[in-house]
Amino acid sequence: MKFYDASMTIHPGMAVWKNSSDRQPVFTVERDFEAGGAGSRLTRISLDMHTGTHVDAPLHFLATGDSIDQVALERLVRPVRVVDLTYVQDKITRGELEGLQITPGDFLLLKTKNSFVDEFDPEFVYLDHTGAAYLAEKETAGVGIDALGIERSQADHATHKQLLAKGLVIIEGLRLRDVPPGAYFMVAAPLKLQGVEAAPARVLLFGAAD
Repeated sequence: MKFYDASMTIHPGMAVWKNSSDRQPVFTVERDFEAGGAGSRLTRISLDMHTGTHVDAPLHFLATGDSIDQVALERLVRPVRVVDLTYVQDKITRGELEGLQITPGDFLLLKTKNSFVDEFDPEFVYLDHTGAAYLAEKETAGVGIDALGIERSQADHATHKQLLAKGLVIIEGLRLRDVPPGAYFMVAAPLKLQGVEAAPARVLLFGAAD
């Protein structure tokens, strides 16, 4: 069965939010093979919960919201639709979404020009508050985007708050460069961490519809 891995590889030096050095993952080898290959290797990792491809839980912006372990996997293992928005130059507004024939329960993955840039671009394409309001209005189940954040240049974080308050799942940091637009079955598995607001995830997309 054909599938696409829509996840970022986690490694020191990878693209991180705003190129902040304190957000870089750190791998520490605590024990390595002895001379002759005897023994074993053990590595410890220091990781921001918003590293690479990750799922935001409501707790990220809602003080009484669910943590990532409370987000049911059924909401992340399901049919989705990849939509082509690679023509958008700045932000995805209501206008870009109105022609997508969105129906209640849809889960959209927004493929933009972000997928073709490996480093962090401070001018990445994002979903603005009008687009978020439209997805909430259409009773969408969730939305993913190929940027490390679903919004930028919004001091009030309106996009996150509107989506999370309406129960939408948010996936950030997707890699959709090689994924054609269409229908897929998604398996998005965030690390099973208790009480935190987000977690890195491996996201696999199976089988496109004709």
